[in-house]
Amino acid sequence: MIEVNKKQDCCGCTACAAICPKDAIAMKEDNEGFLYPTVDKETCIDCGACERVCPIIHTAKEKPFEQAAYIVQNKDQKILRESTAGGAFTAIAKYVLHNNGVVFGVELGTDLMAHHVAVEKENDLYRFRNSKYVQSSVGGGTHRQIKSFLEQGRFVCFSGTPCQIEGLKNFLKKDYDNLVTVDVVCRAVPSPLIFRKYVEYQKKVLSDNIKTVRFRDKHYGYKYSTMNVITDRNHGNYHQGVESDPWLRAFFSNICDRPSCHSCHFRKQYRVSDFTIWDCFNVGRFSKELDNDKGATRVLVHTKKGREIFNAIKDDFSYVEIAPEAAIAGAKEMKESVASNGKRESFFKDANRMSGEELFNKYFPETFKVKVEHCIRLTCYKLGIYSAAKKLYVRLTHKY
Repeated sequence: MIEVNKKQDCCGCTACAAICPKDAIAMKEDNEGFLYPTVDKETCIDCGACERVCPIIHTAKEKPFEQAAYIVQNKDQKILRESTAGGAFTAIAKYVLHNNGVVFGVELGTDLMAHHVAVEKENDLYRFRNSKYVQSSVGGGTHRQIKSFLEQGRFVCFSGTPCQIEGLKNFLKKDYDNLVTVDVVCRAVPSPLIFRKYVEYQKKVLSDNIKTVRFRDKHYGYKYSTMNVITDRNHGNYHQGVESDPWLRAFFSNICDRPSCHSCHFRKQYRVSDFTIWDCFNVGRFSKELDNDKGATRVLVHTKKGREIFNAIKDDFSYVEIAPEAAIAGAKEMKESVASNGKRESFFKDANRMSGEELFNKYFPETFKVKVEHCIRLTCYKLGIYSAAKKLYVRLTHKY
C-alpha cells in the first residue's frame, strides 16, 4: 500500500486514489493545506496498484528524441487578452472539441479553489484561461472519467502540471492515440490553505466579498502582469504586481510551496506529454513581427501526434519556429527545482494560528520600500519604458 513517510515524496497527483479497486484511498488535507493519500487499512487488499502508478516511485526516464519548438500568439484578440501568455492551449483544446472531444483543464471555482473539470463546448474554454497559482485538485474520479471517454473512442485533452501528466499516464497503463496531453512549465504549486488565507486577507482589506481573482491579468500589459481581485463592488479595480501583492510576493518567495516541488522529479526537457507550454517574455529576441507586450507562448512539441495537431491549428497563430535548445535557454523551471524559503516552517505554523490579515502583515507587510517599487513600476509603464527598465533590473539584480 502507498505510504508517504516523507512529504517530499508525494506530489498530490491522486493517481493512487484513482487506481484503487476498493476505493480504500482518500486524499486528505494536511496542516499545510496539501492533499496526501490516506489508506483505509481495513478495506485495503494490499494489491500494490497504488504504488505501481505513483509517478515519484516510477518516474519516466528521460530519453532524448526529436522535438519541435515555436513561439505563438493566438490571432483571436479576445483569447489572447484573456490568456496568461499567447493563447496556445485554447487552440489545442478547440481542435479536440471540434473532433468530438472532451477537454480537462483547471478552473478557479466559485469556492475560489482550483479544480480540474471537463468541458465539451468551445464557449466554456474561457474557464481554463489565465494561470492558477495554487495547486489544483484532481478529484471527482477525473482519471476514471478520462479512461472511460478514451475507451468510448472520444478524443480527450488533459492539461496539468508535469507530475499530474505522469500520474495520469501511469494510471492509464498504455498510450492512447486519442489522448492529447499538455503540461505547463511549473515553478512550484502553492498551498490552497495559504490562498484561502489570502482571500480572507483581501476580504478584510477591501471590505468586500471576493467574487474571483485573476492571477496574471494584462491590465498593464504582458510584461507587468498583475493580480486582479474582483469584488462585488470594485469592478475589478485591484491590480497589484509581484512587488506589492501579498499572494504574488508569497508565491515568488517560495515560502508556501508543496515540499515535493523543492526536489521535483519532473523537471526535464524530454517529457511524456505531447506539448509543453510556458511564457515567452523576450519575444523580440525571436521575432520582430510578434507583438512584444500582448503575451506569447513557447510551445515544445514532443510527439508525432503533437506535430500533427500543431500543423492542423497553426493558422490560428502568428508564430515563429525556433530551435528547441533556444526555446528552453534561460528557462530554469524546465530543469531546476526552486529552493525552499528558510522561513517556510514558521510561516506555516503561523498560518495555522493567525488570521489572513495577521499572517500577510507579518511576512509581507506593505512597507515604504514596497510602495516605492510599485510607484516606480507604474511610472515606467506609463512612460513606455517598462520593458527596458525591467531588463536592466533583471541584469543587475538577477531577480524577476
